[in-house]
Amino acid sequence: MHYSSYSELCRGHVCRMIICDQYKKGIISGSTCKDLCEERGLLFQHCLSSSPSQQVYRGLWRDREVIIKCGIGEALRADSRPDSVPRRDVVLFDKPTRGTSMDEFKEMLLNFLKSKLGDQPSLPALVTRIITMADVNRDGKVSLAEAKSIWALLQLNEFLLMFSLHEKEHTAKLLGHCGDLYVTEKIPHTSLYGVDIPPFLQSLLPSIIHQLIHQWFAPAWPRRAKIAIGLLEFVEEIFHGTYGNFYICESGLRNVGYNDKFDFKMVNLRKVATEMTIRGFLKGRHCEQNGDCTYGRDCTATCDKLLKQCKSDVVQPNLAKVCALLQDYLLYGAPLELKEELQKQLRTCMTLSGLASQMEVHHSLVLNNLKTLLWKKISNTKYS
Repeated sequence: MHYSSYSELCRGHVCRMIICDQYKKGIISGSTCKDLCEERGLLFQHCLSSSPSQQVYRGLWRDREVIIKCGIGEALRADSRPDSVPRRDVVLFDKPTRGTSMDEFKEMLLNFLKSKLGDQPSLPALVTRIITMADVNRDGKVSLAEAKSIWALLQLNEFLLMFSLHEKEHTAKLLGHCGDLYVTEKIPHTSLYGVDIPPFLQSLLPSIIHQLIHQWFAPAWPRRAKIAIGLLEFVEEIFHGTYGNFYICESGLRNVGYNDKFDFKMVNLRKVATEMTIRGFLKGRHCEQNGDCTYGRDCTATCDKLLKQCKSDVVQPNLAKVCALLQDYLLYGAPLELKEELQKQLRTCMTLSGLASQMEVHHSLVLNNLKTLLWKKISNTKYS
């Protein structure tokens, strides 16, 4: 059987077939496997993904709206056949190997997390949380299938970040997994303005029309202020947070959203990178100009033009990017008595540059001033 086009690839039954085949063979395990493969309690509905290697679906789990992410990658290439599926079993679920003790597996996890997040004192606690999640049947042990499944999931950057930031309220809640398929809550509003302009229309419409559409559908200003405070809190949390430093490498409207209570939610963690990931990308990288030292869309370091190598620090902090995103969002419809001061603080925030590590105090001061200004206006009202 050949998959001749992407539309054929983006089908939930293909993802289910591959995952459930591995589950029935005892290769993988997970908290949603029974619902997915035996009881049909986890249903695929609408395909949302833009890449065949990252299958994303809207679905239903026990009558609750969810997002299903199925990283089936290699098995779903256009030239793949059913007989290629076992190859995925060998490649993806190859660790840990049979005979690995629990202490050895914990050591594997700790070393892996150090390579991704840096040598943080909080990592042993994160390992404990991973082991707890892996132990699906709560018997105090981790079977080989449980260990292989959680190890495969951790190789997915978005899952690793979601799990690392799981204690925070600003990321989608992780609900369950089966092998390297995982399920999260559905975020109701996946754009700051509450409406997405379809990609095919974006290039056709003038920017002024974009602006008018956004303003028409945007929540009331106090609601926007509450969402903005949540976004600023998220920036605060990932700046030297519990598990290291994280960078937002694409701060577009479609990567941030909010729930029905107008609490901010980070929609797309694939656009967030750990400091270790960016440093690994920049290390020894040849460059002619600063643009050659860019990870993602806008995590840019300086090019040393004498050595023709990228330096290791990103020059624009998360806060400056977020303030640029919030400028139009907060100034439109802002209370007149607040507008001038708000504009001044946003302008100061947008000009933040230099190494974040050398300006931590200034960074925190600007962030807290902006949060305080917004909070004072909406506190003790129905919007808070």
